[in-house]
Amino acid sequence: MSLAPDQVYDVVVVGAGAAGIGAAVALKQAGVENFVVLERHVVGASFALWPAETRFITPSFPTNSIGMLDLNSIALRTSPAFILEAEHPTGEAYAIYLNAVAQFYEVPIRERTNVVSVAKAGAMFEIETGNETVCAKHVIWAAGEFQYPRFAGFPGSELCRHTATIPGFAGLRGDNFVIIGGYESGVDAAYHLACRGKRVRLFDEGCPWKSDTSDPSVALSTYSLERMQEARFVEHVELFPDTPVVSVIHRDEMYEVFTADGECLETFVQPLLAGGFEGSLSLVSDLFERREDGFPQLSEHDESTLVPGLFLCGPAVRHDNHVFCFIYKYRQRFAVVAKAIATELGLPAEGLETYRKWGMYLDDLSYCGEECVC
Repeated sequence: MSLAPDQVYDVVVVGAGAAGIGAAVALKQAGVENFVVLERHVVGASFALWPAETRFITPSFPTNSIGMLDLNSIALRTSPAFILEAEHPTGEAYAIYLNAVAQFYEVPIRERTNVVSVAKAGAMFEIETGNETVCAKHVIWAAGEFQYPRFAGFPGSELCRHTATIPGFAGLRGDNFVIIGGYESGVDAAYHLACRGKRVRLFDEGCPWKSDTSDPSVALSTYSLERMQEARFVEHVELFPDTPVVSVIHRDEMYEVFTADGECLETFVQPLLAGGFEGSLSLVSDLFERREDGFPQLSEHDESTLVPGLFLCGPAVRHDNHVFCFIYKYRQRFAVVAKAIATELGLPAEGLETYRKWGMYLDDLSYCGEECVC
């Protein structure tokens, strides 16, 4: 699909992952037709880049929760569980689901279109892609928060290999691994290496596997905790809680990993860093006010309080103490954003009444139950 140079869209959605495709479907159901989704790579690219063995920690299982057929669905009456025939789908499989949803709803998508800047000029947004400037009345930023591996944190972190860059654990050479970071991706890496008989030492500055809360936004998911109890994990993985790594040195073909308590561990295998991600919001950080915790300040409709017409969808959404960092959480906000935009455009948004029917209230945060509270 090519854009006319003088075409003005009602909405531009940036990102074609779970948040972008889900928001786009909600726009169509709200009656918005003049919009486009701009994707830097291809639909579901961030999921497709997961290590081959990594699977969703939230299960895809039939349910009637707020009208969604399973926890990982992004559109009403769709289900990754049924499409993929998997309870814990791989990232590559989930990308197939996203493509199926996008095709079914005929979502207008421009793949391999890299958004480099967003600016507001008068009443319009100018979205610079590098090749051209796209204009829109509204922008939904849904570019995702799990694309840019974070290496900062301690000297020598750049010497490590980030777990997000590993295509599969079966291809990793060596028998003695050090993993820095004990949250989901760190435990996942340790588990798959342990399944192959590798020795693993797992370091974390805290102890997420012993958290007092059951909310996976803060503590490890039950899926990870269950795998940590398997005999092969217990046999091959040594846990180092409350042990921050302060530096890594590489010399004489040996990696030296130093901890805050003065210990030094040596390994010939490049340490693995499960240090999280920088997130895409840094590209538009000047368009949002910031809360005390660093997350974007949003209106009740997930709109920037600094730049009207700019909306946020995805795991970075926060409201008071409500955390929407999982798909089953942030998808609750798709209809809220779509209704706000449709109303601004003078559309009745009657198609969104289906969301209300299933208990997804469109006007406030009253439906955010305990599952969203950290």
